[in-house]
Amino acid sequence: MTTDRPAKDQTAPANVAADKARMTRFLLRDAGVFLVLFVITAVFALTAPYFATSANVLKILVQVAINTVLAAGMTYVILTGGIDLSVGSVLALCTVVGALIMTSGLDPALSIPLAILGCIATGSFCGYLNGKISTYWKVPSFIVTLGMLNVAAGAARVLADNSTITGLPKGFVDFGNLIIGGFLPSIFLVALLVVLAGWFVLRYTVFGRMIYAVGTNEEAVRLSGHNPASYQIAAFTICGLTAGVAAVVYLLRLNIGSPIAGVGYELNAIAAVIIGGTSLMGGKGSIIGTLAGASILQVLATGLQLLGVGDNYKPIIIGGVIILAVVFDTYREKLLRRMN
Repeated sequence: MTTDRPAKDQTAPANVAADKARMTRFLLRDAGVFLVLFVITAVFALTAPYFATSANVLKILVQVAINTVLAAGMTYVILTGGIDLSVGSVLALCTVVGALIMTSGLDPALSIPLAILGCIATGSFCGYLNGKISTYWKVPSFIVTLGMLNVAAGAARVLADNSTITGLPKGFVDFGNLIIGGFLPSIFLVALLVVLAGWFVLRYTVFGRMIYAVGTNEEAVRLSGHNPASYQIAAFTICGLTAGVAAVVYLLRLNIGSPIAGVGYELNAIAAVIIGGTSLMGGKGSIIGTLAGASILQVLATGLQLLGVGDNYKPIIIGGVIILAVVFDTYREKLLRRMN
């Protein structure tokens, strides 16, 4: 005679393993970058004079705003497996367009909103061209955006006649200098709103899910009845749009339109995205991580300056951090693939 014995629960070990895998993914892709930011900030707070002061914190928030906005748009492009090298020059062109509109003699109540729209429209158009040319003629985005980098830079010089444009309206300048609640610069608030909007779109909309899907498996997206090219074009257009918003932030911060603004900004934006955990291969990443990546770059630059590290050595250190982030991204992706 046999008696029924309760079967051993075989699901418990599997659940524990799954929980550990999820935690590892979270630490590798999401929480890890914030941990790095916390550690770097703590080290500089203990070693660099004046780093932990409220004045320096405000300075960091002001300085990180432009790169945060640029990197937010760059996140979309890299998630689809592309790259945009033109955002720095597009930003310069947009600052010239915006400054020319605001100094055209129109009433500030009209010229300021027109200038903001002009920056956004110019950036969006450049981004659309990047995406359209890249997808229609199957040209690598690296080449297309390298060409746009030169086109936008040249157009900025022509429009500005190789000169800096000054004399922006007082109301616009005053808003750029505004500190909300005594601790939040207005231009950082703009950057934060861009990041939050991007986070919502990528996380909670069908469009956002398709951006990830295009970067993960373009052919699968095509077989599901969607056109991957339309999402790639949209990603580049968004990247151009955020370059226009970044131009507005630049105008608010420096109060000038400059045809040489944005030199090297594209590399900082790409670095912020990669350091923030977005894979260069596309399909994986987070715009919140991009915010942390941009913050790491700015905290490093400010902390090294306060420690007295010379201007010749700072790029070496920051460049080394970027290389380490790319190497780490490669190993992280291999590890995550093994876990799937």
